[in-house]
Amino acid sequence: MDFSNITVLCVGDVMLDRFVYGEMERISPEAPVPVLLLKERKEMPGGAGNVASNIISLGGQAILIGLVGEDEAAVILRDALRLRTGVSEMLVTSPKRPTICKTRFIASHQQVVRADEESRQKLQPEEAELLCRAIDARLEEADVVILSDYGKGVCDSMVVRHLIGEARLRNIPVFVDPKTSDFRHYRGATCITPNAKELVAASGISGTDDASVERAARKVMAEAEADVILATRSEKGMMLVPAHGEAEAVPARAREVFDVSGAGDTVIATMALAVGSGMSFGQSMRVANAAAGVVVGKLGTATADIGEVTRELQAQNSSIDSPHLLTLNEAKRQVQEWQAQGLTVGFTNGCFDILHPGHISLLAAARAECDRLIVALNDDDSIRRLKGETRPVNTLASRAAVMAAVRYVDAVVSFSEDTPLETLLALMPDVLVKGSDYKPEDVVGAREITDNGGRLFLADLQAGHSTTATIGRILAAE
Repeated sequence: MDFSNITVLCVGDVMLDRFVYGEMERISPEAPVPVLLLKERKEMPGGAGNVASNIISLGGQAILIGLVGEDEAAVILRDALRLRTGVSEMLVTSPKRPTICKTRFIASHQQVVRADEESRQKLQPEEAELLCRAIDARLEEADVVILSDYGKGVCDSMVVRHLIGEARLRNIPVFVDPKTSDFRHYRGATCITPNAKELVAASGISGTDDASVERAARKVMAEAEADVILATRSEKGMMLVPAHGEAEAVPARAREVFDVSGAGDTVIATMALAVGSGMSFGQSMRVANAAAGVVVGKLGTATADIGEVTRELQAQNSSIDSPHLLTLNEAKRQVQEWQAQGLTVGFTNGCFDILHPGHISLLAAARAECDRLIVALNDDDSIRRLKGETRPVNTLASRAAVMAAVRYVDAVVSFSEDTPLETLLALMPDVLVKGSDYKPEDVVGAREITDNGGRLFLADLQAGHSTTATIGRILAAE
């Protein structure tokens, strides 16, 4: 996939996303609320600004048009956009409203509270006129248009009619992330991308089954005179309903959802780029589904890059026998990506031939010590050398499939040596986990990991469980 020649005009509610990180250590003596000890603050473009960030992260070019105030938040927002190579901004300044700013307070990777700064005032005629002039100045450069409606005022009827009308005159497809429940507001759009709640509100048709979703999509599509509806359905994946043709659906791949902030922005950015590059809507939906799967595994208003999306597509299309069995190079890239996001990566290893409660206890304890856990499995030849010719009972592919299904495990890799040292040195995790039946000096790789700034954690084991004992009970029962 190459989106480098695609320019997307993004019009909509631009905002500043601020993330304030801290630790909750006690309850306030003034009121029954936690006290947050602040540690770090990050700021980035949000709303339509996050759509633009997703576009450049995926390799495209973005032109951003929106409304800001005459305030410090506008200065911070413009500075953040200037740092994003590939984004050209034409933000309209208004003295009549503040820049929209959402401040999220986060502790232990969870949002504690969000504070919003914004005006509830409707878009003024002079503001709408300035936005339309900005659209006219840049529309000719665009291959595709995104209208990002957060219900904050920019996407009023004058701006929307002007944008869609001028784009369609030039045969430029228009993608809409809707907010209002009346999709006639977006009449003439090429593709509208409601989530499940928005689709129900707009259509008046409830139900989460495929037939109900398709019926609701066709109703609102006719009202909006749109070409396509892409319904995003959270854990159920996505459904594409074209005006002419059959509906298509793709499931979401099971994963831990870390944060859904900005997932809709990622979907519409990916759809616009993919369709703009010549892909069909069905192909584009599959790419967008993969991109959404990437960003929900990240903290904060996140983006997906083209490499992450490509690997997610490969994972979705991989054999069911071992969907998460990564090569060593793939595992190394994954660990580096997690660490680049500020996530702590844990590592444990073993044969895990017949999974039992003792194994689950170890994996749960390991996952509690990190944000992401990668498990290294001895391959079949390695187990035979360690355990004898009658082992393993289950092949590597089978063991990887079972291990990948355990909710504490984020990735699986294998090794063919007698010890995981080579794999450990390649991955360099932050935490090495083994059972408490080991002495620290006997743990393979412990010195190398601690010398690199990591740590060793010895997890308490649940007594009375072992693969050998399980096999013995099976043989005795025959």
